[in-house]
Amino acid sequence: MATRQGKYAEESIRVLKGLEPVKQRPGMYTRTDNPLHVVQEVIDNAADEALAGFGKRIAVTLHDDGSVTVADDGRGIPFGMHPEEQVPVIEIVYTRLHAGGKFDKGAGGAYSFSGGLHGVGVSVTNALARRLEVTVHREGQVATMAFAGGDVADKLHLRKARSGERAQGTSVRVWPDAKYFESAELPRHDLQHLLRSKAVLMPGVTVSLTVERGGGKAAETQTWLFKGGLRDYLTQSLPAEPLIPLFEGEQFASGVETENVAEGEGAAWCVAFTEEGQPLRESYVNLIPTVAGGTHEAGLRDGLFQAVRAFIELHALCPKGVKLMPEDVFSRASFVLSAKVLDPQFQGQIKERLNSRDALRLVSMYVKPALELWLNQHVEHGRKLAELVIRQAQSRQRASQKVEKRKGSGVAVLPGKLTDCESRDLALNELFLVEGDSAGGSAKMGRDKETQAILPLRGKVLNAWEVERDRLFANTEIHDIAVAIGVDPHGPEDEPDFSGLRYGKVCILSDADVDGSHIQVLLLTLFFRHFPRLVERGHVYVAKPPLFRVDAPARGKKPAAKIYALDDGELAATLDKLRKEGARDASWTISRFKGLGEMSAEQLWETTLNPDTRRLLQVGFTDLGVDGTARSLTRLMGKGEAQARRDLMEQLGDTVELDV
Repeated sequence: MATRQGKYAEESIRVLKGLEPVKQRPGMYTRTDNPLHVVQEVIDNAADEALAGFGKRIAVTLHDDGSVTVADDGRGIPFGMHPEEQVPVIEIVYTRLHAGGKFDKGAGGAYSFSGGLHGVGVSVTNALARRLEVTVHREGQVATMAFAGGDVADKLHLRKARSGERAQGTSVRVWPDAKYFESAELPRHDLQHLLRSKAVLMPGVTVSLTVERGGGKAAETQTWLFKGGLRDYLTQSLPAEPLIPLFEGEQFASGVETENVAEGEGAAWCVAFTEEGQPLRESYVNLIPTVAGGTHEAGLRDGLFQAVRAFIELHALCPKGVKLMPEDVFSRASFVLSAKVLDPQFQGQIKERLNSRDALRLVSMYVKPALELWLNQHVEHGRKLAELVIRQAQSRQRASQKVEKRKGSGVAVLPGKLTDCESRDLALNELFLVEGDSAGGSAKMGRDKETQAILPLRGKVLNAWEVERDRLFANTEIHDIAVAIGVDPHGPEDEPDFSGLRYGKVCILSDADVDGSHIQVLLLTLFFRHFPRLVERGHVYVAKPPLFRVDAPARGKKPAAKIYALDDGELAATLDKLRKEGARDASWTISRFKGLGEMSAEQLWETTLNPDTRRLLQVGFTDLGVDGTARSLTRLMGKGEAQARRDLMEQLGDTVELDV
């Protein structure tokens, strides 16, 4: 028996202050494989000044002692006393998390568009540095300050600018602390790529990299200045000769109010189609590289597909039996995309992926009409592109037909209430198990009929935890689920036949309320007990529809918008954000969805079915493993476990929020 050690009391609770959270868990705030990202935070600040129209030069120097200097000719960080905190602003910027000039996106804000959003960027850089020195030229004065390990080492010092000194700008020299990183070495190639891309995305801004060499050798300097912007960059980087001339354009919202689009939001793009080679794809949001893509890339894909499909249909070019999919257009596209989004929502602090739902519509609504017009002005190029896209579609369909031929011929009759999809490509197909006929109706109208199938379930599914396998099909709902999926019920030790599997994703789609959660648990019980291999192979998912919709008023530069919230916590965060953006209490309207059937087909598609904007959680086994999960489910679902459930409710009852 293990002995109990230590004491858990009031003094056991430790509050991390200042930059301590970053030092304790650096991986939560930045990449820890090397210091590039913490240096990038400083570069991004310099780029934001240029993006705001206040700088024309960004100079990065790699010193031979391992430190890095980033200098710009922007406005310079304010160094006066903060009106509320009564501390020099420059100190707040470098020593406080969630402090910065990029939260205020309204009229008169310091930055309308910026990549910096969370206010943790350079403070994280400072926390993970042995030393950091800042020099600011502003308003005829020069301010200097130094930090060590995130704390103030040399207090703010001011002097008058000397004759010949530059008028404005910020220079930051940082010595990253090697103990926080797997390697202290900056990846030179990645840094060069980052700086070059900044120059591409900001035509007219000069970006330079200087590398000092020890032993008295002369330093090496590279300079980038692109006047041709995206076109020059893509042309130089293409993997093969483009099939047709490059399609480029840019469009940004003017003062005309459009729902969910703020003035100045939009995108610039350059797209090339090639028949061979690995496509080059780079996307940015407010100059921040989004290496994992996101909703702005999804908007580009949607706009390209809609325009090419419209051209093919207009000229009747598509052979009989060929069905076009977005990937048929997108798979041969190389592109550089630069989006401007007023209030970008990123996945994680390192901002690798854009999650802003409105960015999809924003980019798509500008790209689609521009490409449609271009194709119809250059019909010969349009026909060449159409041929390439149709070949891609035919190749994809042939590949999926080969899979079909290997499947067994004895196929059960599909359930009558199943609304099947048209595609037979297992990688694309999705089955949604939907609660009730009314929700099923909205889902049928809102779905992508090419790849998404709907199976409405009547009422609550049978608790299958203690049902024998040979008695399962006595229940109509379970019979229909098994036949629709194409896999027979089985045990954890069995090797079921997956050749009949009809969908790559089986998604549980229930209401966001308590009844919906109950149905979710019943279906998860069924899959775990009688289809465990389906779970193990990663085919089972849970869809997360929103419980609330907030109709928000216009705030500053932000137009009126419809914002969806998953639950009460997300609703509270949404309302808090609206208040910070200047909206008055009660100026918004909150709608609570009683069920999926209340959502229009368009709302259900946008929030829950669209692969680019939905939230879909994959179901898998936790650290408890199969046996531990089985014990938990026995306690929750077993008929003879009433006392165990009562004990659980008594133990955790005070922590539960009732939804009645």
